[in-house]
Amino acid sequence: MTDSSKTNPKLEFDAESMRRMGYSVVDMIVEHLSALPAKPASSFASREELEAKLREPPPADGSPFEAVLEQVRDDVLANAMWANHPRHFAWVPGPSNFVGAMGDAIASAYNISPTSWLEASGPSQVELVVVDWLRAWCGLPEGAGGIFVSGGSMANLTAIATARRVKLADDARGAVVYCSEQVHSSVVRNLRVLGFTPGQIHEVAVGEDLRISLSALREALRVDRENGLRPFCVIATAGTTNAGAVDPLPALSELCRAEDLWFHVDGAYGAAAVLTESGKRLLRGMERADSLAVDPHKWLFQPFEIGCCLVRDGRWLAETFSERPEYLQDTWVGRDAEQEINFGEHGVQLTRGFRALKLWMTVKVFGERSLRAAVQRGIDNAEAMEAYLLELGCFEIITPAQLGVLTFRYRAPGYDLDESNALTRAIYDANRRRGFSMLTTTIIRDMQVLRICAINPRVEDAQLRRSLEILAEIGEALCAQPGDPRLERSS
Repeated sequence: MTDSSKTNPKLEFDAESMRRMGYSVVDMIVEHLSALPAKPASSFASREELEAKLREPPPADGSPFEAVLEQVRDDVLANAMWANHPRHFAWVPGPSNFVGAMGDAIASAYNISPTSWLEASGPSQVELVVVDWLRAWCGLPEGAGGIFVSGGSMANLTAIATARRVKLADDARGAVVYCSEQVHSSVVRNLRVLGFTPGQIHEVAVGEDLRISLSALREALRVDRENGLRPFCVIATAGTTNAGAVDPLPALSELCRAEDLWFHVDGAYGAAAVLTESGKRLLRGMERADSLAVDPHKWLFQPFEIGCCLVRDGRWLAETFSERPEYLQDTWVGRDAEQEINFGEHGVQLTRGFRALKLWMTVKVFGERSLRAAVQRGIDNAEAMEAYLLELGCFEIITPAQLGVLTFRYRAPGYDLDESNALTRAIYDANRRRGFSMLTTTIIRDMQVLRICAINPRVEDAQLRRSLEILAEIGEALCAQPGDPRLERSS
């Protein structure tokens, strides 16, 4: 046992104790990952249950490490939805990978912050290299730059703040941002955080394909200019969360050039598909963005948290975020500062984690070809599930498989829209309780639908098929229940 019960003012252990603790953590992780396919896709406990298990005042004296680790395993992590579970199809999964997890552990243990070149030249160089890999994959030109942040939300915020600085010199009075009705919620939240009022956020209608309507956008620009407003930015989505839809990027980029607008692409979900041939075709035009959000903890299989904001001119980030207080002068005085990058001046965070390491190690260990095959697997998974749904015959496809996402609902003859929506909710609830797979619902054209995002490359075809068979069994059982279907479905 590793005894932490006595007072330990240095907060440290001898080498052998650290090895024992480290081995026990790795053993727990390996055991969990190895057994994951046999476990339920999610586990849920009530607030009351968890209060009883975990509520306590801060202990005055320490406990043995092994006892604490056991509680972490049994009371904390056992009551969670595992985003890397092969049958986790909810929202956007985080398939992760073991190499990336080890990279996170190293970055955490070494506790290096790539804020300035002075304190982290090696980690800063790794970040430069990995940012440039993403730049090249996404087709942005030489001279583009970027920074790693916590995720897609922060990548979008960084990009919009840069756009406000470069296009508006931070004077946002009367400025208007345009995006589709299907835009990710983080974009709207970020605009609020940056001081844009609801009247400055123009959500443009989408077509039947859920892509932004170019005619509606042109009309919105015309009307707003006539009313004395200042259109300055269009935000396109490369892979919507609802349906995997990709806005018409080439046409939007041309429109932005003609209208002198900043062109931002939220590729937090879908940009990684550019590694595949089909994704490259679908994402054509993304390379013309002034800024681009990418989220490697989604479709590049990294542990949470890692996002990236790319900008067409790498100098824009420092122009937007750099502050140079006197207490940091040693980070830019007395050396060849032109060749050094201080990432603390390129974004919102000053102290920041070494996020690039896990992605760098992943690419180094597996190689680009393996990553490409893993992304392709996610595209193939969704297409296979669409084929299985059609084969079962009891489901209606609402939006076809695109970029690993599809939506559908159970066919219930004689049900009106409200009853069908309630049935969808009931199928979701029953499937969550069953636990074999985890998916979510969303709303498409007023219809409550089931939604699957199938990007985990470790799910087997038999598991895909069985997940859908269970949904069919649940739907059939619910529709066979006596009584008012609306009451039965909403209970």
